[in-house]
Amino acid sequence: MEGMRFFTRTIVSVLALASVSTGAAGSERQSGFENSGAQPLRISRPAIDAAPAYLWDTFDSVLSRMRYIDLTHTIRPDMPIWRGFGNITFGQAINRFTGEPFAYAADEFVASAYSLTTDQMGTQLDAPAHFNPHGAASDDIPPTFALSKLVVIDVSEKVRTNSSYALSVDDVLEWERAHGRVPRRAVVFVRSDWSRAWPHVDTDVFPQVALEAVQFLHLRRGILFHGHEPLDTDMTPTFDAEAWILRSGYAQAEGVTNLHLVPPTGCLLSTGFPKFVGAVGNYVRYVAVCPAEWPHGVTPGATPEAPMPMFSSPLVWSDEKGHRIR
Repeated sequence: MEGMRFFTRTIVSVLALASVSTGAAGSERQSGFENSGAQPLRISRPAIDAAPAYLWDTFDSVLSRMRYIDLTHTIRPDMPIWRGFGNITFGQAINRFTGEPFAYAADEFVASAYSLTTDQMGTQLDAPAHFNPHGAASDDIPPTFALSKLVVIDVSEKVRTNSSYALSVDDVLEWERAHGRVPRRAVVFVRSDWSRAWPHVDTDVFPQVALEAVQFLHLRRGILFHGHEPLDTDMTPTFDAEAWILRSGYAQAEGVTNLHLVPPTGCLLSTGFPKFVGAVGNYVRYVAVCPAEWPHGVTPGATPEAPMPMFSSPLVWSDEKGHRIR
């Protein structure tokens, strides 16, 4: 556990040192003006080219050593989807002038086309407007969602004996007895291990999150949003928990995976998503950033990044699969 706390302590220390260094430099400049008899120039805000570099220092000394774990399903035309939505299809982008698919030989490049029947599929972030016409749409979600503390509450053992088990307030309090209070503005992901059977999952009977649990997390702990592995929050006929979350103005994550690789505390969550105008859901890439001592995940530079690797087999379109394969 001490190793898990190293990550947060290091970032705080780097930020504190940067603050002290900036303050000391300011004192020296002020003393120089006093000794020379000159008057200091009053500037209302720092010059752009004088921005402190502590974030870059933090990346070099901390984030470049961390373990990155993908919590996202790959979007595929054969992926599980809620029964009320139509199937999605992939295709080859068509050259409007020739009527033929773009090809490496003829056009120097290829492109893809997608028929997406919903913005509610795979790993996603529901916007309040999904259930509330006056709620924020996906393009209203602030950029501050990009980085947050990550809490993982594990109910997988209970799900093994009850496939529709619902996270309860008692589960949250049990987690807090072991790990301390859920931090304000944290993201809370509920581990059920439902996603480990993906894509062969039951989208009708699944682990749930109880209404009282999400109310407790938002109203008593002030979390940013919660997330779960199934494609829905609960199995009630009127979507009680999901409806309360979204109609109250909160977002929620669905279709999260690989939570068995993430510790209950000590990680950050990176959230990235496109901005479709007026969308009520979004396809999301969630990545857990975990301490260097954690055994799972990859570190920057451990795999080829720039350039990325070449493959012995070319990428080709498969009519049988309905997407490109190697």
